[in-house]
Amino acid sequence: MKFIDEFRNKEIAEGLIQKIRKTSTRPIQLMEVCGTHTVSIFRYGIRGLLPEQIRLISGPGCPVCVTPNSDIDFAIALCRQKDVILATFGDMLKVPGSTSSLQKEKAEGRDIRIIYSSLDALKIGKGNPGKKVVFFAVGFETTSPTIAVAILRTKEMGIPNLFFLNSQKRVPPALFALLQSPRIQIDGLILPGHVSAILGTAPYQFISKEFHIPAVITGFEPLDILQGIYLLVRQIEEKKPEIEIQYRRIVTEEGNPIARAKMDEVFEKDDGNWRGIGWIPESGYRFRETFNQMDARGFNVEVEPSREHPECLCGEVLQGIKTPLECRLFKKICHPENPVGPCMVSIEGTCHTFFKYQ
Repeated sequence: MKFIDEFRNKEIAEGLIQKIRKTSTRPIQLMEVCGTHTVSIFRYGIRGLLPEQIRLISGPGCPVCVTPNSDIDFAIALCRQKDVILATFGDMLKVPGSTSSLQKEKAEGRDIRIIYSSLDALKIGKGNPGKKVVFFAVGFETTSPTIAVAILRTKEMGIPNLFFLNSQKRVPPALFALLQSPRIQIDGLILPGHVSAILGTAPYQFISKEFHIPAVITGFEPLDILQGIYLLVRQIEEKKPEIEIQYRRIVTEEGNPIARAKMDEVFEKDDGNWRGIGWIPESGYRFRETFNQMDARGFNVEVEPSREHPECLCGEVLQGIKTPLECRLFKKICHPENPVGPCMVSIEGTCHTFFKYQ
């Protein structure tokens, strides 16, 4: 299969591992930001192939996992309204809120619909003119352009009953916040390929220029990840930090300016609330004034006070401070059939990945 088998070649992998071993001379801690990278690293046993002095830790790159309780609770409050249809992506259903989840609400008869594309929300809106349709919009910069296009088309088509509960997040400000934290020691970053296909390299320059840490935008196949690690180790040893692109077949320095223009047309930067981490400046979006009438946060609903499970370590797992193995709930009370925290829900969640592969 073209562009798959080529990146799973055993001989090339062994060569890259030898390069890493020869280049690495000291303990190094690397963070893979993206949840898809975490899954690939575990699926292909990459941790076990690396020399002992290289440690991989998982970061906050799972949009489902970082959606705060308050937003889940707001969505639940909306779906309990008799005239509301709530639409969202499937992996949001099992994410626990403070006392319920969308899956539980759906089981009790609430009209909650799974969609596979942001534009599916328009079909639901047009097909149910007597209802208020709310799209619970979650994602990073990979998904944000499609959400922006859905909002633009909603306005163009004149669908007055379609609203958006916006819970999107911006990755670079979250990385800035992590690198500022004294609790997190990172020598290099494996940057997300899909997000970077939209952003390009410019938004990451602060990593090397302000924090003097190397970063490599990396693909998701085994050889992509091994080559990305080799490039990071080489930068660390040469003490020449920069933002490199390993994933050249998808990512360019300029990214996708058309996609970013759609996002900028609809949204402004805003502070974002990350589950388990807290508020991070300019890590979210708010509607531009022209689109405020589509903002579901203007609905007058009673939302319960937000609270977290006191023993759930998702916040520290998302920051790379703890691993799932350090959580008392892991595999005992918290598992995919009974997720206590969001990191056990999404297939990109660190706890779910540890459960499946560890």
